[in-house]
Formats: sequence, structure tokens, C-alpha cells
Amino acid sequence: MARRGGAPEVNAGSMADIAFLLLIFFLVTTTIETDAGLDRKLPPDEPPKDNVVIKQKNIFTVEVNKDNQLLVENELMELKDLRAAAVKFLDNGGGTGEKGEKCDYCKGARDPESSDHPNKAVISLVNDRLTKYSTYIAVQNELVAAYNELRNREAERLYGTDFTTMEADFNDPKTSDAVKDELKPKIERIQEMYPQKLSEAEPKKN
Repeated sequence: MARRGGAPEVNAGSMADIAFLLLIFFLVTTTIETDAGLDRKLPPDEPPKDNVVIKQKNIFTVEVNKDNQLLVENELMELKDLRAAAVKFLDNGGGTGEKGEKCDYCKGARDPESSDHPNKAVISLVNDRLTKYSTYIAVQNELVAAYNELRNREAERLYGTDFTTMEADFNDPKTSDAVKDELKPKIERIQEMYPQKLSEAEPKKN
């Protein structure tokens, strides 16, 4: 009886097909996490046609130095106090009524040396190049929270719900078009009452 030559070979074609199908399965089902960024609108490339003159009292200056210290309106301030200071500035309503500067809904001190109207109030943020990223984010969060605090107050007064909830519902893909159409003018009205004018200057060199 003749002996068979060599061991039988294993057909690897089926295993290759299975490996390919598994690869496709993992590519389709795997979720890749991405870091969340800050929502900011970049300025246009073209300079404005008209030179806009902003009164110094309508500018709220926040500087962060290389030691991560806050200098707000030329005075040292703790991070925990920044939100309240920004709210006080934005909600001051010190306008006298000239050129539409009177704010009927502001509840601030109406200090003539501070901002005239939320539409004219600008927060200027300047960082040092050596400022920690965590400090930069924390300062940003406090400033945005100041806007949200005022927007929530007015949304509660006008519509019985806070602004952040309306905005979240509007951005939710599960929300119906009819509800979004109802929310859109309300959100735009609140944003017009307290527009987010947050300006970031070029970081300072050490």
C-alpha cells in the first residue's frame, strides 16, 4: 500500500473571509471619542467697512498672566468671583436713553461709569502665552456662565423656562420641527437681549 506524501494543507480562505467581516463589523460599530471644543465664531477675514468706536466703560477687561492670576479691570480677582463681576458689568444698564442705550430689563446698579447696555457691553479676554490651558478653559466657562445666568433669568421671566433648556431642546435631533419653529424666535429674542460679545486678543508674550 502506497504512503501518502506530506500532511494535508488547511484551506485558509474561509478564515480570511471571517477576519475581513470582523474588521468591517468593528469599523461600523466602534465609536471614536473626540475632545469637545469651545463654540466660538471666528471674525471675518474682511475688515469692517466702518470703524466701530467702543467706549472704554463698555469694555470689561480680563487678563490672565503667566502665573494664572486674574487681573480684572486692573485689579486682582479670584476665579470664583469672576462670574458675578461679569454679570454685574453686563447687567449694569447705565445708559441714559440716548441713542437707544436705555435698558428696561436690566437689574444692575445703573452705574454711569460702567456699561450702558448689554448690546454694547464687550468682554475682552487677554491671556499670556504661558497661561495653563486648564486656567484658560476655566475662565472661559465662567464668562460664558455669566451670559447664561442672565439669559436664563430673562427666559424664566418671559417664557417660564430657562434658556439653556430651550437651546438644548432646539439642538436635540429628536425634537420635532414644529417645536423647533416655536423655540427659534424665543431663543433669538433672548440672545438679542444679552448678546455674547466675548473678544479674545492675541496672547501676550512673556
